[in-house]
Amino acid sequence: MKTVILAGGLGTRISEESHLIPKPMIEVGGMPILWHIMKTYSFYGYNEFIVCCGYKQHVIKEYFADYFLHRNDVTFDFTNNNEMIIHKNSSEPWKVTLVDTGLNTMTGGRVKRIKDYVGNEPFMLTYGDGVSDINIDKLLEFHRSHGKIATLTSISFGQKFGVLDVDDNNRIHSFREKSNDDCSMINGGFMVLQPEIFDYIEGDETIFEKGPLEDLAKEGRLMAYYHDGFWQCMDTQRDRQQLEGLWDGNVAPWKVW
Repeated sequence: MKTVILAGGLGTRISEESHLIPKPMIEVGGMPILWHIMKTYSFYGYNEFIVCCGYKQHVIKEYFADYFLHRNDVTFDFTNNNEMIIHKNSSEPWKVTLVDTGLNTMTGGRVKRIKDYVGNEPFMLTYGDGVSDINIDKLLEFHRSHGKIATLTSISFGQKFGVLDVDDNNRIHSFREKSNDDCSMINGGFMVLQPEIFDYIEGDETIFEKGPLEDLAKEGRLMAYYHDGFWQCMDTQRDRQQLEGLWDGNVAPWKVW
């Protein structure tokens, strides 16, 4: 199963660094947060990725173009037809497709643009700025058990995000703005989608969370997989510093590999 990662936004809330590089390329522990997300999926055996690029897409493309070289010891033999010899290959067994989904395209539009790369099959989708210790196998097991079009991972989190109304059967009925009375359940990404999801996306102006997911919720075809473990998005510089501190202290909960 392929994993699609949204990595094309401007990252305006963490502009101290994102004015130079895309937000998913901001480093935690010396590696882009995008890499941390991919390592989580790879730990569970999912090694084929489609990255929806946009803002400063060349940075992501250049990173992966040089990834194999940077991850291994290498000898350049200029005496033998300029041969390059790789020693002790330590690169992950990844297949990474980097797609220019436009500079100002909304999240739904980015998903629509990678339809041909996904094909007519289920796929996973997440945001390029959030890490978690989620069990991907259990997420997929839950998705396959209910037969609906979409599953998203719900997180209990008291912040500035839209709130999910979820019933006792894990069915999502609506999205709404957070109120002071909420014990907030938010969309933490880490979604699983059937290919029918593309029928709910009109084009580049479609916001995935506002159009398609709201429509699915109204139809009773959107389910919530509740994750009560660690989850953190890197929305601000303070968030990045918190993640950096966990990594440096060797207590990063999302490091399951």
